[in-house]
Amino acid sequence: MEKTNYKGWTNAIRLANKSIELILTADVGPRAIRFGLPGGENEFSEDEAWVGKSGDDEFHSYGGHRLWHAPESIPRTYSPDNDPVEVEDTPQGVRLLPKAEAATGIRKEWLVRLFPSQPHVRIRHRLTNSGLWPVPLAPWAISVMAPGGVGILPFPPRRPHAESLLPTSRLAVWSYTDMTDPRWIWGEKYILLRQDPKLAHPQKLGILGSEGWTGYCRANHFFLKTYSYQPGAEYPDQGSAAELFTNGEILEVETLGPMVRLDPGQSVDHWEDWFLFDSVPVPSNDADVDRHILPKVQEARALLAAGK
Repeated sequence: MEKTNYKGWTNAIRLANKSIELILTADVGPRAIRFGLPGGENEFSEDEAWVGKSGDDEFHSYGGHRLWHAPESIPRTYSPDNDPVEVEDTPQGVRLLPKAEAATGIRKEWLVRLFPSQPHVRIRHRLTNSGLWPVPLAPWAISVMAPGGVGILPFPPRRPHAESLLPTSRLAVWSYTDMTDPRWIWGEKYILLRQDPKLAHPQKLGILGSEGWTGYCRANHFFLKTYSYQPGAEYPDQGSAAELFTNGEILEVETLGPMVRLDPGQSVDHWEDWFLFDSVPVPSNDADVDRHILPKVQEARALLAAGK
């Protein structure tokens, strides 16, 4: 861990090994504002109008990766997070602790661990109720990706009708979701969503997410995030554990934890593991995902099983 100046944020934290580089903001947020190959492009999007700035009393995306709590609503979801963040270097990883949200009493906390010899980052997202009354919520981790790539949502394994008489998944659609939009690629095994800077109209979809992974492929780099899915739990957004959102500027890769009733003093955790793979062609159909993406998912799962 080292302190660095990132585009005007003088208290940013840099974590790096030979495979990846991660930069976290401590002047605002927190955000994981950069994630990429050392010296390479940022896989995350940055809001150039606000990078390096702080102290405002309105919410700003800034770009990068952030933690929210679902379900989405105004003004609760858009609580400003523009103040300095406590940073602690612990044996388990870098701990980031902003102050509690004034409007909700919810305090966010991250614990970020970079694995020393792998392109692998683990983040524990924690929400704690520091208020005086119970709050129903779900952790919601959002990675804002740079434009020009393809997001991926996997379906559960496909089976013949005779072997599978009941539904195995569900889709959540928003009022602005247009299934005829050309950015969607509807496969048998996967849903793909292209980010297209020429198409500004937003699109969003949620899925049951029981496969425990989602990701984004751009410029022959594959950003993979894995998470734990809890069968039988109540998830927000009509049962969605994974979601994709896009507009003309970005694409968001989102995972959610189950809904909980968070009593005063209680906390809930949501874990993600991130991997970044090079030389992975951008998929355009199921066969491409099976050929190029799925082996990387399997590789990541083997690393997780081995504790690496």
